[in-house]
Amino acid sequence: MAVNIEKGTTLETLSLTPLIDIVFLLLIFFLVATHFADEERSITMNLPDASEAQPLITRPKETIINIKKTGDYIVNGTTVTAPRLNEILRQAATDNPGRAVNIRADENVPVKHLFYAINLCLKYRLPHSEVVRK
Repeated sequence: MAVNIEKGTTLETLSLTPLIDIVFLLLIFFLVATHFADEERSITMNLPDASEAQPLITRPKETIINIKKTGDYIVNGTTVTAPRLNEILRQAATDNPGRAVNIRADENVPVKHLFYAINLCLKYRLPHSEVVRK
């Protein structure tokens, strides 16, 4: 007596058309993206020479502002006044616009001194972070 085995119909209905469409779209995307990248490199330009320019080997220095609980600002080991801090941050923003500023404050410092330093960083668009320590 012969046994009839019925095959499933799921493999018969599997369509490869969507898969082929997706692969074709990816191929077109990469061909077009490569074409635009080649166009950008093929533009001939006479770039100016910078006689004093040197390659950036290390990260730019960051400015660290320490605020004592008395409200004194210390920048690079020197105690400075609020107007002098304004000048230092203005000059830092002029020299290196992306220069990072770390503000370290004592936990007992009056908030107005901390906010003054933060507002100066915001005024000159310097990225900053604050740490309050004991």
